[in-house]
Amino acid sequence: MQEFSLDIPLGRITGLRGGTPGAPRVLALHGWLDNAASFVPLSAHLSGIELVAPDLPGHGGSVHLPRGADYSFAGAMHNVLDIADALGWDRFALLGHSMGAGIASLVAAASPQRITRFLAIEALGALPETPERTVTRLREAVAATRALAGKRLRTFPSLETAVRARMQAGALGVSEMAARLLVDRGARAVHTDEGLGGYEWSSDPRLTLPTMVRMTVEQVRNLIAGIECPTRVIYADPPQPYLPEPLRSENVALLPRGERVIVPGTHHLHMEQPAVVAAAIGDFLIRVDPEFDSSLDHAIGTSQSTTSGP
Repeated sequence: MQEFSLDIPLGRITGLRGGTPGAPRVLALHGWLDNAASFVPLSAHLSGIELVAPDLPGHGGSVHLPRGADYSFAGAMHNVLDIADALGWDRFALLGHSMGAGIASLVAAASPQRITRFLAIEALGALPETPERTVTRLREAVAATRALAGKRLRTFPSLETAVRARMQAGALGVSEMAARLLVDRGARAVHTDEGLGGYEWSSDPRLTLPTMVRMTVEQVRNLIAGIECPTRVIYADPPQPYLPEPLRSENVALLPRGERVIVPGTHHLHMEQPAVVAAAIGDFLIRVDPEFDSSLDHAIGTSQSTTSGP
């Protein structure tokens, strides 16, 4: 995969791209605090597609949100569409991992006329919240945001230290190979006032803040049911504590054109077992679905012919 950059209304977006120009277009969205390198191992096992993996805003080398703005799935959805517009892609498939799969769920549901297929890894929809925790969550998020102001990022004396820290990052720790790929792209050299060198994460510290508002269970279910394109969801076994069985399989059952594949592995199975995940993907991303395309073209034409007013 090769480096690329482009400009969207928010600012400069960096990323990696590869594959065959003119082949089916696939936009790959990485997970929380990961970056475009998340798809490097998998890309070596995929063929017949044009793959573009951006560093989502706040990650890798991409622009951070302006001061006072909050990272949310809804905001990220518009950034993804802006990236597709900058690429000149009218219609394309989505490949998402974890947070990226959650953001892709919103894109697929909100812009069905643009999404041909959706391949989700280790997430579908969004993490819900009970209505009773709305105010509590909001207060926690505001307090954390105010406390973050002025704090410096952790500085690592070497890249090796940063790699070890990424390997041990809570429940979502990764192998050394995966951590090294993510750190090489997600850390930058810094110099302190005392002249000491080191490395710090290039990601926006605000990404570590609690989400201010989440959807309810009913809203998440409605969102998933609104994803009209053919969708395949790949889950790792054992499941993550925040997305247990049977909940995650029940979510897949809500998809109008959905199917589920379960593969033994970890949360970052697309990095640590890329050949296995590629086999689970098969020809899904390049498959042609004339029935879906025909019904979509009809729906777009009907919508355009009946729309009027501002």
